[in-house]
Amino acid sequence: MATGGRPTTMRAVQYSGYGGGSAALKYVEIPVPSLKKGEVLIKVEAASINPADCRIQKGLLRPFVPQFPFIPVTDVAGEIVEVGSAVQEFKVGDKVVSKLIFWKAGGLAEYVAASESITVPLPAGVSSADAAGLPVAGLTVLQAVKAIGTKFDGTGVGSNILITAASGGIGSYAVQLAKLGNHNVTATCGARNLELVADMGADEALDYKTPEGAALKNSSGKKYDYIVNTTNGGKWSAFKPSLSSHGRVVDVAPNFGNFVASILTLFSKKKLSTVILSLGMEDLRFLLELVKERKLKTVIDSRHPFEKAADAWEKSLSGHATGKVIVGM
Repeated sequence: MATGGRPTTMRAVQYSGYGGGSAALKYVEIPVPSLKKGEVLIKVEAASINPADCRIQKGLLRPFVPQFPFIPVTDVAGEIVEVGSAVQEFKVGDKVVSKLIFWKAGGLAEYVAASESITVPLPAGVSSADAAGLPVAGLTVLQAVKAIGTKFDGTGVGSNILITAASGGIGSYAVQLAKLGNHNVTATCGARNLELVADMGADEALDYKTPEGAALKNSSGKKYDYIVNTTNGGKWSAFKPSLSSHGRVVDVAPNFGNFVASILTLFSKKKLSTVILSLGMEDLRFLLELVKERKLKTVIDSRHPFEKAADAWEKSLSGHATGKVIVGM
């Protein structure tokens, strides 16, 4: 194996049971992971906390995932310091982004072992923090906007769409990608983020606490061809009246009621469909190129040093982050 200054131990953040929030996170000193032949060892420079990371701690996949003690967080960017014997694409010193396997995770640590197959090069000019925000949130949104027929080559016919929770980590990418696809975008968010959402490209931003925002009504009165729902508090019963006659909700954060609705509306004119992330590394390369070309931006709510990872966890748990929550190493 090629090596480059490999230490024997590292700092990491882990928890040893379900629940407990940020108070359950423990700072530990543990051995640096050993590599399998198809893996790379990444010195983490930035990690992005996703709501799914927090839901796993709450017991989303209990009792199967995770195995304790568990180091959370899947989205990381950094520098390769060692490569396995079968690795072909990367070498020591390469800057990369990786979407770790969620049931193994490992991102809240100084080093992480990642399969070559889930790792992509970091383009020059793209920061580790901006890149770390992309894997789960960016790929989820890209899949959602592709599901409504979005094209990014200028040939697509734009639709009238609504994006909920548009100032969040997923929603902020959704607005930008939808506009790149020539859609007319109405977006909901809190009053403090109306200007931000407009700056990201939304044609109209609604304060979700106002009567119009709560009713999802845009100023033109037009119904939506599609609603991209990014909050797990959204309900099919609230969305349905705002859809056009053959409109569809694409739900990236479905609650139980919307899972049921996705089945019940299979043969209806108005439908709800759910998104389960299945996009791969070529799609992540596409998103990174958009960031490099300054066509897509990672909106960062806050940056936290590794020593304050618990604060970052608490901010993500609050559900009120504007954009992505980043932990720097």
